[in-house]
Amino acid sequence: MRLSAALLAIAGATLVAGSAMAATAVEQVEIPQGEARLKGMLFRPEGPGPFPAVVGLHSCGGLNNSSGKMGARYRDWAERLVKAGFAVLYPDSYGSRGLGSQCTTRTTTARNDRERVADADAALRWLQEQSWVVPDRVALLGWSAGAISTLWAVRPRTRVAGAAETPPDFRSAVALYPGCRRLAYTAWSARVPTLILIGRADDQAAAAACEQMVAGARGRSARIAIVVYPGAYHDFDHPNRPLHMRTGYAFSVDGSGRVHTGTNPHARDDALKRVPEWLAR
Repeated sequence: MRLSAALLAIAGATLVAGSAMAATAVEQVEIPQGEARLKGMLFRPEGPGPFPAVVGLHSCGGLNNSSGKMGARYRDWAERLVKAGFAVLYPDSYGSRGLGSQCTTRTTTARNDRERVADADAALRWLQEQSWVVPDRVALLGWSAGAISTLWAVRPRTRVAGAAETPPDFRSAVALYPGCRRLAYTAWSARVPTLILIGRADDQAAAAACEQMVAGARGRSARIAIVVYPGAYHDFDHPNRPLHMRTGYAFSVDGSGRVHTGTNPHARDDALKRVPEWLAR
């Protein structure tokens, strides 16, 4: 099923917070995952649908901020994507496991390449079971550590001969400022169209490593695109974060644990336009 031309036009436009639409309601859901239950936060447009959908993977800081409320970045993106016609589901990888921020932890029980990939797959299957979702129009969107998981989640997978037919795959993926160094060593490629957005000044995740990874994947991968924003640091798409330095991080480009984070208006504006266009493919 294809998105209508009207939806594509809306998604392709730069979305503005001052839309006349009502504020988006959020619903807490539980997603079966083996014997466990994965908690998630769901945003969706009004009406019966069916809608295209997005699975959103949070950063190492978790889905909620220090006060226990959903981070402003995730709510901002969800509201904008809902206004563009998408349902948005954020699996809470850390809260569901009783974990807080993992930014200062080198070893975690919610690994980017395993548990969090499983969370993304569980969220995909759950969405595809909902009557208000277009099953073959579910995309994947991740930030920082969640962007790393996004890139692991879309790697090619071995098909087992004679296995039952599987539901539709992710339609496309977007990774915002992922750490690409380890993925580059694994000869990474993607099985679905994948877009990477990262800042040239990012000192938590090196843009050069992502460029190297993408260059190595060309010719043996689904469509991959990378945009590097001059002067932009980590979290450039945050709605209102002044640039500042944080210390004690487990991973930084120079190994010092010092990283910069903050909004870059140019990069943010471009991402707000570019991401919905990619997801509406």
